[in-house]
Amino acid sequence: MRRFTSRILHFFSPNKQLLSQLEHLLGFTPKHLPFYQLALMHRSKIEELDQNNERLEFLGDAVLGAIVAEYLFKKYPYQTEGYLTEMRSRIVRRETMNNVALRMGLQKMVQYNQNDRGLSRSHIFGNALEALIGAVYLDQGFVRTRQFIVKQIIRPYIDIETMESTDTNYKNKLLSWAQRNNRILTFDTLEEKVEGSRKLFTMGVALEGELIASGTGYSKKEAGQVAAQKAIETLAIS
Repeated sequence: MRRFTSRILHFFSPNKQLLSQLEHLLGFTPKHLPFYQLALMHRSKIEELDQNNERLEFLGDAVLGAIVAEYLFKKYPYQTEGYLTEMRSRIVRRETMNNVALRMGLQKMVQYNQNDRGLSRSHIFGNALEALIGAVYLDQGFVRTRQFIVKQIIRPYIDIETMESTDTNYKNKLLSWAQRNNRILTFDTLEEKVEGSRKLFTMGVALEGELIASGTGYSKKEAGQVAAQKAIETLAIS
């Protein structure tokens, strides 16, 4: 009966393409589509707070943190609190979630101002993934949300063993390289602008006074990490 109802919903929905994309992404048929439409709406597309995904992002971030904590607690029964805290931090951080979102193809579904090139280089897709988690929680409840996070996010896209041995603090890695090689490296604020109700920062990395990379984010720390990652790629630092 449930499968028949899902087919009827799919057939008569005016958003058949979105429903098909969501079914593939989530592993189930959404019951209340507006939750998911809102989760995929970035504020650069529409300014009203109740019409963009920021509130769902807040909810999804909290739910994600709790479920990842539970997952790690059960998976590593003999690890210390410090280890569990560090691994949870690495999994839920913006860089990780944005990378997962891109690998899932979420950038093809998020509604945002594509004329703003800085947005596509920021973490809006990871933020949308967190908003999507919030939508799943409201639509399906905690148990289904846990299943979605574990089966559709952690298992296919999160390699905890590799993550454990990898330092993803790009800024520290870049500064350490500069110190070892006696190079002068600076991080500078290139631009600050207001987008909706929040500031958007662009940070630059200069080597010996020459700009080699820049990054955008909703905090100077986030923008600096994006810029540092690009600088590491430019300099081919292993």
